[in-house]
Amino acid sequence: MNPTPAQSPSSSSARRSQVFVALLLLVVGPLLCWLLLKSGPRARERTPGPQSILVEVRPVVLAAEEARVEAFGTVIPARQVEMRAQVSGEVVWLSEHLLPGSMVQAGEELLAIEQADHLLAVREATGKVAEAEATLRLEEGYREVARRDYEASGEQVEGESLDLVLRAPQYDSALASLEAARARLARAQLDLARTRVHAPFPAVVQKKEVDLGSRLAVNSPLFTLVGADCFWIEALVPVAQLAWLTIPEKEGRRGSPVRVHDPAWGEGVFRKGRVLRVAAELEEQGRLARLLVAVEDPLGLAGGKGAQARLFVGSYVRLEIEGKPLASVAPVERALLRDGDQVWLLNGSGELEIRPVEVAFRGRERVLVSRGLEAGELLVMTDLAAPVPGMKLRTADGQEEAGGKIGEEPAGAAADRKGGGR
Repeated sequence: MNPTPAQSPSSSSARRSQVFVALLLLVVGPLLCWLLLKSGPRARERTPGPQSILVEVRPVVLAAEEARVEAFGTVIPARQVEMRAQVSGEVVWLSEHLLPGSMVQAGEELLAIEQADHLLAVREATGKVAEAEATLRLEEGYREVARRDYEASGEQVEGESLDLVLRAPQYDSALASLEAARARLARAQLDLARTRVHAPFPAVVQKKEVDLGSRLAVNSPLFTLVGADCFWIEALVPVAQLAWLTIPEKEGRRGSPVRVHDPAWGEGVFRKGRVLRVAAELEEQGRLARLLVAVEDPLGLAGGKGAQARLFVGSYVRLEIEGKPLASVAPVERALLRDGDQVWLLNGSGELEIRPVEVAFRGRERVLVSRGLEAGELLVMTDLAAPVPGMKLRTADGQEEAGGKIGEEPAGAAADRKGGGR
């Protein structure tokens, strides 16, 4: 075996140096770290300020406004008639316009009943009139002969006796027979005319109940017509809101203007009407007043913008009724009127203010505030979960927040940086 070479003195010295350096690092390293941590900058503790809530606002506008009453109503006919047969007979002709939904004009012939029997009745009545006229003329001759005989006799008779001598009863009977015959002729001619049925006014055919060949008796239903020149709308309105409307009590006076809206017409399309009357009794369920609104030319026959906005009987429509004007009021959406007639405002300090107001008029979608608001004040439109007076608010266009403007740095931040955090 070869002997292990002996280690040199320089190698042993180097190893001791390495051990010493390692021990020095183990002792000095933690001490240096501790010194660095103690001497480094520290952030100043600050109590966080209250955070503002982003809201949407709109300015208050004061102006003259009309109290606009909104209601819903049902379209009903202003004139409706069920035509019935006034004579008996068979239907021999029908107008091509006698169909449900067709428009007919005043005086237009719509139906014809067989005339043969009625023509015979007219001829018979005409003969009876001629016979009665002949009898009357004959009696007039007899009366003249009796008068001459009485004058030639020289006798003096008075009173009823004289009437008998001059054949007054016979003459009166003949005259009455002639009048009766003429009345029967007029009745026969009237029945003959009634075999032709005409529309009494411009109308729309609502229902037809006969066909060709139908055998009619007196008072048999023929068809139903609805007047086309005007429809009515029966609306229910709270009694308290009637005071804001103009309701004519006499013919010739004009009621409050009305805008009629139907969802089928599309957005922004409406028809114009007028308040006509208010019923004497209240609606039974909700104790509401029954308001009657008149709409002229409901079918849009006159052309123009309303030609496509056609009203139908039975339609359920929305009404905007113009009421009496109010001076210097603030219109506020009904949703912005909080509990107890209060509104939320964003004041100049960027805080929430809850303020009571006085409401002059309450509509379905908006109210008119007469007191409590000034022009230019900011109404808070955003719903807040837990509104508290004084809570911080901000808007998207840079309303003040936490003592500064949005985008600005809080005042203490720059000083902290300059002082190294001390």
